[in-house]
Amino acid sequence: MASGLEPVMSVAELRAFFVEAFPQALGTSGDETLVEEISSGRVLIRRKVSEVNLRPGGTISGPTMMALADHAMYAVILGHIGPVALAVTTNLNINFLRKPGLEDLMAEARLLKLGKRLAVGEVTIFNEGEEADPVAHVTSTYSIPPNR
Repeated sequence: MASGLEPVMSVAELRAFFVEAFPQALGTSGDETLVEEISSGRVLIRRKVSEVNLRPGGTISGPTMMALADHAMYAVILGHIGPVALAVTTNLNINFLRKPGLEDLMAEARLLKLGKRLAVGEVTIFNEGEEADPVAHVTSTYSIPPNR
């Protein structure tokens, strides 16, 4: 993990930024993503799961988990550099480890490197209360615009 990083945004500030910058992404069917915690180099977010997140076979869809991972990475980066809306994903690699339960999904994002132009991190996705048994592992890189 990148050492010596302290957040510059609070949970409330991150939540407010997401509402303002992405009102179209707010959950309308009981499915929503909420920033729960932020600390040094780390963010924890929750994805409330509903029927819209399911795929045939009654499991949570891969795209739902990918979106959750991307949201978590974006949150951990912005939480440590401030509200830079134009930071963008340049790479996201996901490994699905097991079938998730239908409980809320949690995503813990950790910064591995936070540079001037690139941020690299990893995200562990698990069902609430099952931190030791992840359902997916993600690595991701973001491009940070100059003059932030």
